[in-house]
Amino acid sequence: MERKRALITGVSGQDGSYLAEYLVGLGYEVYGLIRRNSITEHQQNRIESIQGDVYKHYGDLLDACSIDRLMREARPHEIYNLAAQSHVRISFEIPQFTVQANALGTLNMLESMRNFAPTARFYQASSSEMFGNTVDSDGKQRETTRMMPVMSAVFAITAF
Repeated sequence: MERKRALITGVSGQDGSYLAEYLVGLGYEVYGLIRRNSITEHQQNRIESIQGDVYKHYGDLLDACSIDRLMREARPHEIYNLAAQSHVRISFEIPQFTVQANALGTLNMLESMRNFAPTARFYQASSSEMFGNTVDSDGKQRETTRMMPVMSAVFAITAF
């Protein structure tokens, strides 16, 4: 039986690294996209424990060629788009990049999926800030919780 393959953008971030670890534990073949930055010391420290179990690729959501190349190689069954510019203050300081990364980056992922992995399942992460301070009667937030974004988060999610 063929192993399930997952592609995770933002694999070196907090959520991406936990997801990669979980999927590796389930026997998945995991491919991860890492955006290169100038501080190499912290780019992969969250995934050190599963170094040999994740096929790591440097790329950027704004570079459709790097996305296509990874999508063709991975041939994923599942795609988890966890990469984004999610820092609220930064979204005000560099709004054009925020919109490009969060909207056009997602479009690049979906177009690549359509072309190279059309039967894959796609998960798009967003920010819990879109819920603001609302919680359900049990004190938790879930998909059905009423959305009331805090003002600083409104700009960060308008791209979606």
